[in-house]
Amino acid sequence: MDEKTQTRFNELFGSDREAQHAAFLHFLRLTETPVDWAYEVWDDLLEKLSDKDNHSRAIAAQLLCALAKSDPKLRMLQDFSQLLAVTRDGRFVTARHCLQNLWKIGVAGNAQQALVVSGLAERFSECAGEKNCTLIRHDIIVNLRRIYDAVKDETMKAKALALIERETNLKYKKKYTGVWKAK
Repeated sequence: MDEKTQTRFNELFGSDREAQHAAFLHFLRLTETPVDWAYEVWDDLLEKLSDKDNHSRAIAAQLLCALAKSDPKLRMLQDFSQLLAVTRDGRFVTARHCLQNLWKIGVAGNAQQALVVSGLAERFSECAGEKNCTLIRHDIIVNLRRIYDAVKDETMKAKALALIERETNLKYKKKYTGVWKAK
């Protein structure tokens, strides 16, 4: 990692929220394509998933998801459970930021896709009693749609539709089904 990128990385977890936000946007742009420095920050990001600052947890989760395409050693396969745990974060906004980015892991390869789909299906079931269940379930269905759009795998659609069928509230079933309408 060059010095400029390292400086920006340090800004991600500083106290200056404006610099933090600018650095975050910078890294989102950088990670749109594979980068060669993923493992230089990987462990730091994993550690930040349990930081006391919810902004740090959210940033770390989103960047780890974005770095999945830069993971030839397939570390995500062993670290995914830590990201899935963030989807249960006490701060719902943090949990949701993580959840909404899991699809990026699912398009990084077949093994990652299987892991993400399994984790999302589990999360869909277990969130039934949670305060924001309908938002969580909607985000899960959107994740599956994004993976489907990227890989065109019909099993993704079938999995999403099977999850939607388990929804007992017709209002939300209709909302979730709307994600799968032709675009």
